[in-house]
Order: sequence, then C-alpha cells, then structure tokens
Amino acid sequence: MKVITKDRGSVYCNDGVWNALNTQLLELQPSGIFILTDINTKKYCLPVFLEKLTTKKAIEVLVIPSGETHKNIDTCLQLWNELSQKGADRKSLMINLGGGAVTDLGGFVACTFKRGIEFINIPTSLLAMVDASVGGKNGVDLGPIKNQIGVIKDPYSVFIDTIFLKTLPGAEITSGFAEMLKHGLITSEDYWDRIQEFDLTRPVEACELIWESVGIKDNVVTVDPLEYGLRKMLNYGHTLGHAIESYFLESSEKETLLHGEAIAVGMILATYISSELVAFPKEKLRKVTETIFSHFPKISFNKEDINAITMLLKYDKKNSNGKVYFVLLKDIGVRKIDCEVSNELIFKAFDFYKNF
Repeated sequence: MKVITKDRGSVYCNDGVWNALNTQLLELQPSGIFILTDINTKKYCLPVFLEKLTTKKAIEVLVIPSGETHKNIDTCLQLWNELSQKGADRKSLMINLGGGAVTDLGGFVACTFKRGIEFINIPTSLLAMVDASVGGKNGVDLGPIKNQIGVIKDPYSVFIDTIFLKTLPGAEITSGFAEMLKHGLITSEDYWDRIQEFDLTRPVEACELIWESVGIKDNVVTVDPLEYGLRKMLNYGHTLGHAIESYFLESSEKETLLHGEAIAVGMILATYISSELVAFPKEKLRKVTETIFSHFPKISFNKEDINAITMLLKYDKKNSNGKVYFVLLKDIGVRKIDCEVSNELIFKAFDFYKNF
C-alpha cells in the first residue's frame, strides 16, 4: 500500500487500502456513517464500496444529482436537512464517495453541519484522485462562479482505489489527466515527459504516475495549506480555465465543459501568455500546445465569448485590490506567481489558441 502519513489528511492508495479504512473506522467509533454519493457513483461505485466495509455501525446513503450544476448551496441545504432528519450528531462521520463535485461539496457540508463533523474522502474519478480530494479545499459554486463559498480543512483521511477508474467514461479520464499535465508543467520536466505515456491499460505504470501526481499536490499543500504563496502555483491554467468553465456552465447556447476540458484551454492560454511576459521558450510552447491538443478538442470562441470570459476574471479567488493575478511559467517547473496580464494579451492568447 502506498501511504502519505500526516497528522490529518493522510492518503492511502490501492493494496491494503480497505483494511486501513476499516481500521480507522474502529478507531473513530462514529455514532453513525453517512455515505454521500451522486446518482452515478451510487450505481457504479457504492456496491463495490459497501462490500469492502466491515463496520457494524449504522449506515445511511445520501444521494445528490450528478454534475457541477448541482454543486451549490441548494444541494447543501438538502443534505443538511437530511442529516438532521436522520439523526446525525457531532460524532457522525461523512464519507464522500465520488468525483470532485462530491468531495468538494461533501467536505463543505461536513465542515459546516453542527459546526463540523468528521469526514473522509474516497475519490472515484481521476480528477478527484489527483486533485480535488487532496488539500482540504471544500466548497460550492455561487451561481456559475466556481468555488466562491467554502472552507479549507483536510479530510480525516483519503483512500484511493484505482479500481473505480474502470467505471468512468473516457472523457472523465481525460478531464482528470489535465490536472496531471498541470502538475508536470508546474513542477518537473521529467514528470511532464513521463506523463505522456499515461495509459490505464498498463495499470501498474498508470498507478505510479497517479500516485506521483498525488504526491506533487500533497507536497505543495502541506507547505502552504492556506494558499499564501506556493500553493498558488496549483492554479496554473485555472484563472482563465475557471472563467471559461463558468461561462460555458452559465450559457444556454454552449455545451457545458468538463473541468479538465476548460483547464486544458486555460493551460494553453497561460503558456502563451508566459511566452510573451516571462520568456517561456517558444519551442516548448509549441510542444505543450501540441500535447494538450492531442488529448483535448479545440473549443470555438468568438469575440463576445472572450469579452464575457474576461469579465468573469474579476471573481477569481486569487485577486487582490481589484487586480487579477495569473500564475505563469518561465520554463517547465519554473513558476512566477502574482503576474498581472492585460486584456489585450488575453485576446492575443485566444488568437494563438484559435490559429494553432
């Protein structure tokens, strides 16, 4: 079993992971266990999970609709009411079984119900495994604006079993892969090169790359849990990526993008901007863009789309004193945070994206 041991937020992966979970349940002795799923994870993942549990504690299953559009306060209200009606108390345990929307929202509900009950994350999507379930960011969207309401608190533990990846459609795997690509870009050219070989049909090698990505995220958030400095680098591609995701989520004329699809666009735009502002090498810009386009289709943006997306940047959580700040790269693994970028350069970045 692979383990990252911490006072809180330890991460366990694959062989032996269920024995470790059952041992922790004995140690925690919760008054009751509430398993949060969405419709998809209830169908495809919950039966597998329940077979692994040996606890004799009472179990209740809470089910929410699938998708980012339901990661909001209305869903929280539904869950707070269900917890109350089903007798949850301060010794209850929430187990979040699902992708990023489930772990984000479930963590927030747990942190706020009765001023905080214990929670554990069991990510079932690649995105949640390498990103959302680790690091303690729990929250919901405010309308279409991503993650505007939330708290930072690590789960008691995170348990990763890559068997759940077999339940995912290919687009969801690719979406999570965007975050692995990001981890390579911001930390290590060696990892960036090796991640190109990611292939779930070779499970041993794929698990090693997933675990390395988990480690990259955990190393950063351990040093800077509240995002005062270093942790900002995890937002590479996310400033514009989140704005794009929010815009497509809100628009009745656009097909909603998966998180990784929006972040893939954001990373190409950020890498172009990096080449213009902080001298990211042009040849590497070409290779990075080619790599991302080999996994993600090109999205069409018109001038009105880009205007609306730039307007959404004002809601980015990294903003300060009315200024929008980007994370840029001088080279692969060489970051520069808190960079101001003009709208003119953002439009040029979209031109580069369109015409590549």
